[in-house]
Amino acid sequence: MKPTPIKSSHKGASHEPSQEWLVLEPNRIEKEYWKDLWRYRELFAILAWRDIAVRYKQTFIGVAWALIRPFLTMIVFTVIFGKLAKLPSDGDAPYAILVFAAMLPWQFFSTALSNCSESLISNSNLLTKVYFPRLIVPAAAVITSFVDFLISFVILAGLMLWFQWMPTWRLLTLPLWVAVAFAGSMGSGLWLASLNVQYRDFRYVVPFLVQFGLYVSPVGFSSSIVPAKWQLLYALNPMVGVIEGFRWAIIGKGATINPVGFSLSMGIVALLAITGVRQFRQMEQRFADVI
Repeated sequence: MKPTPIKSSHKGASHEPSQEWLVLEPNRIEKEYWKDLWRYRELFAILAWRDIAVRYKQTFIGVAWALIRPFLTMIVFTVIFGKLAKLPSDGDAPYAILVFAAMLPWQFFSTALSNCSESLISNSNLLTKVYFPRLIVPAAAVITSFVDFLISFVILAGLMLWFQWMPTWRLLTLPLWVAVAFAGSMGSGLWLASLNVQYRDFRYVVPFLVQFGLYVSPVGFSSSIVPAKWQLLYALNPMVGVIEGFRWAIIGKGATINPVGFSLSMGIVALLAITGVRQFRQMEQRFADVI
């Protein structure tokens, strides 16, 4: 748009009236919003550190809780599915490693989903008093879950030493699968965080989704046992592709990926991430009024 000159003068001034230029740039507000995310990076760090500190404050064993929960879940699934049901593993991999390779992304996803959905409600006083990009709040909640995710790698390293299972070159691709898990967690979390502000019923829906998702996702078993005719329908669960990617990277030899189902699952993750950000931005201006 062509700049519009605005003339201004001061009473008693002897010089010629000066000209100031008012530039109307399309989508300037949107561009400034994304720049504000960087400007408010210190607030993001403060919120993330506060959530981490509060989680383990006044606990007896502290950070060890991030290890106990996935470890006990792994033991239960290994006994039920591996010993009693005698379901096959991927290749020659020990069943405990098969389960824990899936527990890593699932624990991250489920914890991030729960924390993210409640993040705006728990920070309602902050939202109604000062301006900052509201996207910082759920993002800080996801980062808090990511810290627990990193701590859980201690168990994975211990299991590999115990079973003498050596990783292959595929382990180098693990950061890629971590990024995919982060995108899926963030996208789903933004959807639930924005909807939870408008409809408080979602605080009761989220625990059900997490519990239901644990059993319909291939956490305690290999996705290869799903009949071929149901593979595409099963791949609509975004965590299927994420879990398969983690197992492919961690287990190495013997772990396979269904290309068609995997592509569909990755498409769902990308769709969740894009639409999650869009939904959050559309409702963001109403948060302070509704909350």
